[in-house]
Amino acid sequence: MIARNAAKSGSRLVGVIADRVALQKATRLRRPPDFVELRLDALLDCLEEVESALAKLRAPLILTARHPAEGGCGALAASDRRALLWRFLDHAALIDIELRSAREMRTLMVEARRRKISLIISSHDLRDTPPPAVLREQLKAAIGYGAGVFKIATCTDSAAQLARLLAFFQENAGAFPVAAMGMGKLGAESRRRLLRLGSVLNYAAVGDANAPGQPTLRQLRRHRAAFII
Repeated sequence: MIARNAAKSGSRLVGVIADRVALQKATRLRRPPDFVELRLDALLDCLEEVESALAKLRAPLILTARHPAEGGCGALAASDRRALLWRFLDHAALIDIELRSAREMRTLMVEARRRKISLIISSHDLRDTPPPAVLREQLKAAIGYGAGVFKIATCTDSAAQLARLLAFFQENAGAFPVAAMGMGKLGAESRRRLLRLGSVLNYAAVGDANAPGQPTLRQLRRHRAAFII
């Protein structure tokens, strides 16, 4: 369970597996992260290897199969992404469904809730950071779909974009669990600052970064250790 007060409970680190090399590396980690995310849309060429590696991933699993419009690999239809999530659902601690996909994934979400699998509702804006008012509407919609966490990832190429993301987080994270991160020129800075502010989930590359500004697991762990007393 992800605590509502992340500042007190400790922000969680998520190691992202989005290719075969990262999968192999994750099975050998001496210090696994708090969670491991399987980017199933990016692992289509090695799904059997993923299944074989599950027992060696010594961390709870987050499953996602990303929508193409939000950075997903390939042009996977909703039915394809849904099938990927169903295939691995027995192993999930959490599933991540984009807000834009929530309606067509409703049956899957109901089953996940029945199995007590937590739900992340996410939004990934690869071009900009919307105004805080727009992000608040997305948060409200995510709550309406039964999210346990709202994940927001936006483009932070400029100081103004980063300021909007930070403003939204600081205004809303105290009332509901929010995982927030930036991508782009100020992506690394955004992730350091949001980790410190209490973003409940903080994503890092197990292998090569798969988002601009995404840190490695070692870098993010070192940053977290620097401010935890």
